[in-house]
Amino acid sequence: MARADRLERLDKRRSEMEADYRAALIEALEVTAAGKWGLFDHNADKIMRAATAPIIDKLTELADEIAEAREALFMEPFTLHDEFMASRGKPPANAVGEPKQARAWLERLKRPD
Repeated sequence: MARADRLERLDKRRSEMEADYRAALIEALEVTAAGKWGLFDHNADKIMRAATAPIIDKLTELADEIAEAREALFMEPFTLHDEFMASRGKPPANAVGEPKQARAWLERLKRPD
């Protein structure tokens, strides 16, 4: 019974961490959607990278903790962080700007699954 209780607590904690991750990502995306560049690292600017580093570090730390919990619970991987990180970096020439990209992400995250 202790193992079942421990797994239940871990699953509850995982769910809370995923909600925290989502909230932190939405907050960062809202700032970007309002016009502050840097979250998607389109320009590879050192100053912008330094300004967004704490946000990226926080999201990565949460994602790592979520991954550990999901692995212990034999759940599918947490893909939201991987998808977000894959969307960062130098975009193709015809790509939209960071604010527009952030708005698209916000629409996606606010849709009911």
